[in-house]
Amino acid sequence: MEKTNVMRILAQNKIEFNAYEYNPEETVGENVAALVGKPSEITFKTLVTVANTKANYVFVVPVDCSLDLKKAAKVVKVKSIEMIKQKDLLGLTGYVHGGCSPVGMKKKLHTVIHESANNFEKIVFSAGKRGYQVEVAPSDIIKLVNAETADIIVDN
Repeated sequence: MEKTNVMRILAQNKIEFNAYEYNPEETVGENVAALVGKPSEITFKTLVTVANTKANYVFVVPVDCSLDLKKAAKVVKVKSIEMIKQKDLLGLTGYVHGGCSPVGMKKKLHTVIHESANNFEKIVFSAGKRGYQVEVAPSDIIKLVNAETADIIVDN
């Protein structure tokens, strides 16, 4: 398996992780979870947003959930927030759509992880490249990217 930048950063920080490889053509989160043999509720996606202030924020939510833009804006104390345009993702983060990770972005961005991550021993998220996922203890990722946790998903 190819080692991604995310895997190198985790290793440099002495963070234990498991790595998984899957068909990079698959971009639907629930399908990715199934391909790596993990439940959807512990498999997270990384979403990058822009606020009315032009500041960027990262939100990490379970793949089977949707980001609540109003809750997200409230957590980061801005009036409104929207998803960034896909064409802006690579320049801002260094990652492509389907391979965006909260670890190793070009710039340190304010990161919020859905509070459900705290309920699990490990969570799974992109290893920074399509076709690769890593599994890490939530406390390790929270500490590494200086994230906070909050209720940021749409209520079912």
